[in-house]
Amino acid sequence: MTQPARVVAVIGGGNMGNDIAASFLAGGWEARISEPSEAMRATLPERAARSVRQIGGAPEVVGRLSAYAGIDALPWDGVELVVECVPEVLELKQRVFRDLDRHVEPGVVLASNSSSFPIRDIAAGVSHPERTLGLHYFLPAHLVPVVEVIRGPSTADAVMDDVTETMRALGKVPVRVERDVPGFLANRLQHALMREAFALIEEGVATPEDVDAAVRFGFGLRYLAAGPVMQKDLAGLDVHGNAARTIYPTLSNAPEPPPVLTEKAARGDIGIKAPSRRGFYQWDDEKIRVFRERYDALLGAALELLREELPPRRG
Repeated sequence: MTQPARVVAVIGGGNMGNDIAASFLAGGWEARISEPSEAMRATLPERAARSVRQIGGAPEVVGRLSAYAGIDALPWDGVELVVECVPEVLELKQRVFRDLDRHVEPGVVLASNSSSFPIRDIAAGVSHPERTLGLHYFLPAHLVPVVEVIRGPSTADAVMDDVTETMRALGKVPVRVERDVPGFLANRLQHALMREAFALIEEGVATPEDVDAAVRFGFGLRYLAAGPVMQKDLAGLDVHGNAARTIYPTLSNAPEPPPVLTEKAARGDIGIKAPSRRGFYQWDDEKIRVFRERYDALLGAALELLREELPPRRG
């Protein structure tokens, strides 16, 4: 007798919510999405099908996807995990968690996909904080293997363990973040890099194009084979230590984002989603199409290179 599919509820049907749902669908789950925009709900089956195909899932699994106009309308029977993917606004996330706390049985895990807010702030005021945690994916969520599993101050050990194992069963690479610090693990590393990158651009040391080239075709390429800590074991910790004595004192420690970033944002030049289609680069529809196709293709090729090191998806 066929066992019923496990059920995840995803709150928010944008790119992140869609791709997270796709990873669960490909792993044998049923996915129920809450999305207030009727237009967005209408495109979910097509978008989810594309994402499922990209990770090698069977097309028919999209039949286990359903969409609802809100948390009140979503059927909660059988749901065992909720992943909140609403916009990165703390008050909105807090309101969603309070609504979920009222609708969902105490044993159901409530996870936030926030990229920055501590789970203790998002889950403030809920009646069962022990079932809350962070579950941070990286765009595109169905292609990037790493998912951060973030412990809040009250998260139960069993919840951390169960969600970590669930991610591994879906073929993801879960990394546990045992302290609820702003930015968690990966974003803290990324922002340390970006602070220095923007400082170098601001000071005229290098152009945005050369910064990107240095990362993509230099040390970033090596990170596919070995992370930064392992790579220094390979190169020699003595070499790194000696270089650090010279470099560390000159690195940016600015407490605020630099003008080269904030002035663009103030003008509305925020990248491909800006009406100007301008950020550090100038975009148009054709450039965006070509870039996205190349980006997804390169990520897919990188995944194939790492396939033997990824957990097998069970579903």
